[in-house]
Amino acid sequence: MLTIGLTGGIGSGKTAVTDIFLDLGVPIVDADQVAREVVEPGQPALEEIITQLGTDLLLTDSQLDRKALRKKIFENPQAREILEQILHPKIRRQMWERLENPTYPYAILSIPLLIETGQNSRVDRVLVVDCPVSLQIERIRKRDRISLNQAKAIIAIQCSREQRLSAADNIIDNAGGLEMLPSAVEELHRRYMKIALSH
Repeated sequence: MLTIGLTGGIGSGKTAVTDIFLDLGVPIVDADQVAREVVEPGQPALEEIITQLGTDLLLTDSQLDRKALRKKIFENPQAREILEQILHPKIRRQMWERLENPTYPYAILSIPLLIETGQNSRVDRVLVVDCPVSLQIERIRKRDRISLNQAKAIIAIQCSREQRLSAADNIIDNAGGLEMLPSAVEELHRRYMKIALSH
């Protein structure tokens, strides 16, 4: 089965793009969704996070306090490294397990840190959803109600726009807004089907 690694900077429009692929019937394995599942109460990853990073990250209902965790890892690079060591192998394993019994000619793995974690080498093609950094900042400030400095700090953790684009096999330009996306996605969908079926 053909695997497409979809990535893009925060606020680039990855979710909007994957939603259109989903509507076309394409299976989507979303790293963010898997990441939420592996830290649910009772999961080993949550216990490891609490043991290594502190019980103050637990809400009264035993759920992970995502807001407190986000604050901790932005203020403390060492905490971010610990978190990544706990989560990345588990997320990766679960994502690839979901592709073991293919039901469609191709699948999309939506991975925000695809390039940063070197997983682009494991997929057949890299699809980058792209927009200017200024637009990313504008979108995430509006969406997450955060300051300009917080937005810049989040973007600084990710690889640069240039690094992403140089790793891309295909690019969807999302600078123009959502109404431009369906035709771009449908064109890629036809291309991916053709590649997948000719394998």
